[in-house]
Amino acid sequence: MRLFIAEKPSLGQALAQGIGHGKKEAGYISLNGGEDIVTWCFGHILEQLNPDEYDAKYKRWRMEDLPIVPEKWKLKVKKDAAKPHGTSFASQFKVAKELVAKADSIVNAGDPDREGQLLVDEVLEYLGNKKPVQRILLNALDEKSVKEALRDLRDNRDFQGLKNSALGRSRADWLVGMNLSRAYSLRAQQAGYDGSISVGRVMTPTMALVVRREEEIKNFRPVKYFTVDALFHHDMGNIPAVWQMPEDTEGLDSEGRLVDRSVADALITKLQDAPKGTQGKILSVEEKKQQEGQRLPYSLSALQIEAGKRYGYSPQAVLDAMQSLYEKKLTTYPRSDCDYLPENQFAEAKQILSSIQAIPREDISRLAAQTDTSIRSRAWNDKKISAHHAIIPTCIAPDFGNLSNTEQNLYIMVAQAYLAQFFPVHAYLSAVIRMEYAGEQFMGKGRTVTEIGWKAVYGKQTDEDTDKEPEPTLPVVSEGDEVEYLKGSISEKTTKAPARFTPATLLKAMKEIHKYVRDSSLRAELKECSGIGTEATRAGIIEKLQSSGFLALSKKYLMPTDKASFAVKILPESLTYPDTTAIWEKELEDVAKGALTLEDFSRKQEQSLSVLLEQAKGVAITASPKAIPCPECGKPMRRRKGKNGFFWGCTGYPSCSATAPDNHGKPDFAAKGKSHKK
Repeated sequence: MRLFIAEKPSLGQALAQGIGHGKKEAGYISLNGGEDIVTWCFGHILEQLNPDEYDAKYKRWRMEDLPIVPEKWKLKVKKDAAKPHGTSFASQFKVAKELVAKADSIVNAGDPDREGQLLVDEVLEYLGNKKPVQRILLNALDEKSVKEALRDLRDNRDFQGLKNSALGRSRADWLVGMNLSRAYSLRAQQAGYDGSISVGRVMTPTMALVVRREEEIKNFRPVKYFTVDALFHHDMGNIPAVWQMPEDTEGLDSEGRLVDRSVADALITKLQDAPKGTQGKILSVEEKKQQEGQRLPYSLSALQIEAGKRYGYSPQAVLDAMQSLYEKKLTTYPRSDCDYLPENQFAEAKQILSSIQAIPREDISRLAAQTDTSIRSRAWNDKKISAHHAIIPTCIAPDFGNLSNTEQNLYIMVAQAYLAQFFPVHAYLSAVIRMEYAGEQFMGKGRTVTEIGWKAVYGKQTDEDTDKEPEPTLPVVSEGDEVEYLKGSISEKTTKAPARFTPATLLKAMKEIHKYVRDSSLRAELKECSGIGTEATRAGIIEKLQSSGFLALSKKYLMPTDKASFAVKILPESLTYPDTTAIWEKELEDVAKGALTLEDFSRKQEQSLSVLLEQAKGVAITASPKAIPCPECGKPMRRRKGKNGFFWGCTGYPSCSATAPDNHGKPDFAAKGKSHKK
């Protein structure tokens, strides 16, 4: 008997349909008379032990017990019921255990990423499986894709690096979270602060991006500056241009901006008072034929970012809707970090375009009918493909009546990106005209579109174009031609503070983390990295920062709370800047590729943890303004829960053992005359 273990029930059901007709049982599907069995997990069905499950002494948080580093890492079956499935993790694990015992061979059918690899592998290792294991890579759940994947089963051992990468990530997160959260919470409590300080390997530097952006905004001082615009007439048409200030112009600031309006006023007067008949002259004309190749299909991050701009959707809402479209077999695997397609997928183009043409949107349907499948864009490139490819529609035409508004909008976005691959390149002439008039130089920039090409899919503008200033169309001119000055004007501008992050732009910052590192020498190297977090986890991290009280959503912008600002203030820069975490992510990619061993990666994490704990023990934290000082030593008192209810104890314990009864949330120092000793 061959046993398939899928990542989740929906994937298991799709896999079973691709294999053949089967009979559904409790927790699995039997196919081909029991020769094939499909069962499933509910994501990670196992979880790591908590510190106190390794040793009961860790129930109490004490600085002297740190670092906590398991000698042997252990897992346990999750206790709760899986949401939204309702079945307990334990009962489903029991099904998997019994089936593994009966199986002759096993197929890992986790999602095609590092977490999907690990969550099935860890179940097999937990059960001590010694039977042969193969790997199936499912990028889409339609029957045709499933059958193709079944014909291309791999040896599961080929994905050891991918599993080790997920395992390294999990253990690094545990070490940072369990140890540093305790260390900084204890230090904060000693200073009279309530609550705990959660520290996360990816969560903390992400939170710090928002805190620092808010500081930039608060400290921002707007600068008013001026530009001089002029309009010149040529026999072939008018040319809008901008004055090119000489470097020695009076009134420039350190950034080369004109901040003295009188200089601009004087220039306008000079242009207006030029002797009658004064002609300008074309000094040079630079004209280039330019092309923009077809935009690439979407990775998850790219889709989350653009959907945030276009519709205001949160990253998590996009992921949830794309997961639903995937499970409805309408689009391919959603958690993809790739925006390219395998070359053999080109053969399905006509079927996919036909499914897009069937949707009840006249504009999209018409564009699908206009596509040219003889065009082969740069998107089809096997060298750019890893475990999964870009998100595209499947060959199944969607029934829009069964889709939510969000699902419809996202399907159309994915479809548009796919349609773009079958239109010509976008072509235009880019022109730069330099002119001289009255001893001053001016420059006009513009473009002339010669082939709308793939941008016809989006109308006049793509999502990227909306972030740019439109360029004017310039007349055809030649060097040496005369031009006539028509008018000039002064534009008053003000520098703008950096924009607050939205969930979508924060996700983009996580993806493009090289732009935010402290050490500029790392930027080039980390630009090749995938950022911090993964396609599957970034949206969840942003959601967790909100639910944990570190970030708050105000209208559409993320704002740091006092809790977040305090955490960034006391935590070391190695935790709050993304440099270290981004390097770790790069090392995890090396683990996945087999260029770095799991043992070497883990050793680095433990060494780094020791340094970070020493910093935590020595950090100076100003006492909370709300802290109540101990009457014995002056250190902050803290409310604690004992066997007989709440009481107050000195944070200087054991050197100071002063206590006081609790009286409606405050220490009662007057009880029995004075504070009480333990």
